[in-house]
Amino acid sequence: MQLVAEKPSADTIRARFNYIVDTGVPPVRYIDWPEMEHKAIPPQYRQYEMTVRNGRPLRETFKFDMHGFVFVDHCTQVKDFTDDAERARVYDPEVQALIRKHSGASEVVVFDHTIRVSDEEMQKASGARPTVKGVHNDSTEASAPRRLRDIVGDEEAERRFKKRWAIVQVWRPIRGKVLIDPLGICDGRTIPQQGFIRVERRYKDRTGEVYHIAHHPAHEWFYFPQMERDEALVFKVFDSDAGKPARFTAHSAFDDPATPAGAPPRESIETRTFAFFD
Repeated sequence: MQLVAEKPSADTIRARFNYIVDTGVPPVRYIDWPEMEHKAIPPQYRQYEMTVRNGRPLRETFKFDMHGFVFVDHCTQVKDFTDDAERARVYDPEVQALIRKHSGASEVVVFDHTIRVSDEEMQKASGARPTVKGVHNDSTEASAPRRLRDIVGDEEAERRFKKRWAIVQVWRPIRGKVLIDPLGICDGRTIPQQGFIRVERRYKDRTGEVYHIAHHPAHEWFYFPQMERDEALVFKVFDSDAGKPARFTAHSAFDDPATPAGAPPRESIETRTFAFFD
C-alpha cells in the first residue's frame, strides 16, 4: 500500500509581504517593451510581517462570494501545461466546469494562461514569468470592462454589461508540490475600500491596469502549504456586483520560513476567465 504524506498541520506562520507605498504618483511599467523602459515609474514597496493561517483545516468554511476564494481538489487530465493546444483542448473545459461549480456562473470564457517559475534559469529556458512577490489584484474597476471589450468586442461586451459578470482565476502547481514561493491570499472581507493603488502595465498594443494594495492591519492572510498538482485555488479579481462581500482579492507569493534547503523551484499556472451569471 502506498503511503501518503500527511499535510502540514501548523495553524499559523509569520511571513513578510511586499506592500506598495502610495507616493501620490501612479506607477507605470512597460511589459515586453524594453525600448520604453526608461520611461517607467517603478512602484515602491515596504515589507510588513503578517500572520498567515494554514487554510487547509478551514477549507470547507471558505465561500467564493464571501471570502473571494475557495481551495479545492481538482484532478486534471493535462499532461503538459506548456502545450498550448493541449491546454485549449483539455484544460480550458476543466477550468470552465470548475468555475461554474464554485461560482454559480452560467458561462465561463477562458482568455489567458500564465506559467510562472521561481528559478531564473528555468524562466529563460522556457519563457515562463517569475513569481510575483507584491500584494496585488489583477484587475481594476477600469481595466476589467476594458479587457472584456478587448476579448469579446464592443457589441458583445455591452450585452454582457447588462448582467452580473466577474473575472475569476484558477491557480495551481503544474509539476510537483509547492515548497517555495507559495501563494498567499487575503480574505476579501478584510480589505478596506482604500489602499488600492493603480499600476499601469503598458504593452506595445494595449495598456492594462492592476491594483497593488497598500498595507492595512485588518488584512487576514491564508495559504495552503505544499499544494499539489491536483489542488487549485479559485479566486475572483473583479466582480461587477458591488453588493458582494468580496469583489477583489489581494494575493502574493511570499517567502515561507518553512521552505527546506534545496527545495525545487515552484512551477505554477494561473488561468484567467470571464464568468457570466444569469
